[in-house]
Amino acid sequence: MGWFTGGSYFICAIVALIAALIYQTGGKRSCFFWIMISLLTIFLVVNKWIDLESLFTEIGAQIAKAQDWTDKCRIVQFWFVLPSGTTALVAFLSFAIIMRGLLRRFMLAFIGLFFLLSFLFLRAVSYKYFDEILGFTPLGANIYFVLELAGIYLILVVGIREIRENISLKKAKKNLLNRLGV
Repeated sequence: MGWFTGGSYFICAIVALIAALIYQTGGKRSCFFWIMISLLTIFLVVNKWIDLESLFTEIGAQIAKAQDWTDKCRIVQFWFVLPSGTTALVAFLSFAIIMRGLLRRFMLAFIGLFFLLSFLFLRAVSYKYFDEILGFTPLGANIYFVLELAGIYLILVVGIREIRENISLKKAKKNLLNRLGV
């Protein structure tokens, strides 16, 4: 499923870039929104394809073993996850406040972004065991898969809708101006 999810991130990044290009001249906030989404999804596709969290987990395990503090790994994990989760939440809320004028129009994308950040946080907190602890597997899929793909596809749906609406609007405007002889 990693390649499917990575491909989904990649498609989402491309759609976000196209949406940003559409808004490049007129809607600065919308353009910024889609650039940020694109950057996030590009980072997440790279992370998905080269598996950075496994790399960092292995490096951390090797350091803990070499320095003989493997019995304190949970404490270290807690002090890594707490500031990371807090930073992610503050970043999301700040982004939502800065983009509050777009909140209604891009509500599904904001929900998708929240799902993605939730997925990242839960993945960092428990790595592989959250769905087992929770005992919640919707339709047999683990909770990570559901949160991650739901987040990607909510953002993707909004991006495609924005592209379609704006391209149609620009065509209609151009046709109207041509008919008026302007």
